[in-house]
Amino acid sequence: MPHYFTPKLFAFLRDLKENNDREWFKAHQDLFEEHVREPALRFIEDFSDPLLKVSEHFTADARKVGGSLFRIHRDTRFSKDKTPYKTHVGIHFRHVATRDDVHAPGFYLHLEPRGSFAALGLWHPATEHAYAIREKIEEDPAGWKRAAHGTRFKDLYGALEGESLKRPPRGFDPEHPLLEDLKRKDFIASASLTQAQVTSADFMKTYLATVRTGSPFMEFLCRAIEVGF
Repeated sequence: MPHYFTPKLFAFLRDLKENNDREWFKAHQDLFEEHVREPALRFIEDFSDPLLKVSEHFTADARKVGGSLFRIHRDTRFSKDKTPYKTHVGIHFRHVATRDDVHAPGFYLHLEPRGSFAALGLWHPATEHAYAIREKIEEDPAGWKRAAHGTRFKDLYGALEGESLKRPPRGFDPEHPLLEDLKRKDFIASASLTQAQVTSADFMKTYLATVRTGSPFMEFLCRAIEVGF
């Protein structure tokens, strides 16, 4: 298996955090291309076939702009933090149903010094999708427990993350045994990754394992909002 990411990626991100300005970035653009963007695009391209074997409904798009790799530039329009660059690498393997006005479940890879992780799920779903997931949990509690609380999933991802309602959602039993899951506003989970894992020649296998382990959870969410898996 080829190496994709090296310690130089993390070194660049650490340096960028200390020198987060356009002049420094422009002077080190070649390092960004060599150690960050090009390896990430190769990883995305090579992950296309393994991802297809998990599900044909998710895309690994290796375009420089508009694909699976998030831009390094920050959107500072509505932020008090005006630093121009992100100090992490974000890669999103989107569901084909995802559009500007539709959020579907997705797989996400985050690379950052001392903060890398693999994530998946549906973050901030539209109200109708959140209710559809809650209704699916109520309809198939055993399937939800296997998908979101099964041993393999919990051993890798731990507990589900994200925001929750303060009160039971309207129309659901406040004494429901899965009430804490029904109150969720986000249906997401993440698994930590070490720098040693990310820079290993086996990283493609490592990341693919996180995707496969999370597939039952993703399939449940997709079925709930009526998109393919």
